[in-house]
Amino acid sequence: MLAGAATVSGIVLLLSLKPASDPGAASAAGGAPPVAAQSPQGGRGAGSGTVTGDVARTEYGPVQVRLTVAGGRITGAEAVQAPKGGRSDQVTADAVPQLNRAAVAAGNADIDAVSGATYTSAGYKQSLQSALDRAGG
Repeated sequence: MLAGAATVSGIVLLLSLKPASDPGAASAAGGAPPVAAQSPQGGRGAGSGTVTGDVARTEYGPVQVRLTVAGGRITGAEAVQAPKGGRSDQVTADAVPQLNRAAVAAGNADIDAVSGATYTSAGYKQSLQSALDRAGG
């Protein structure tokens, strides 16, 4: 009975938390604007160049992904924005390289979240999908 009450109380507290950052703060702080994909002739999926996804706002800060595409395939991925400050520095340092590798290996936004970096992973996937949409794949 006590465990059930504690669980309900914990859930109520978590749901009542507000994001730590103002959504407009990242753009005011000089967030990088999206870069258009460079596509050669050949149509959908045949693009090459770089493309930057939308900024995804998370509980701990903005996340934005830039992809390098060659022949319609992801050859590189990097987070150009990721949560910073306090514990976020360590979480970002651990999670982002894993997410970058997963994006290249998968070739799409269907990647697993990194344990301990749930919000960063979700933001990464959101920005990754918008970059893929811009790249035409």
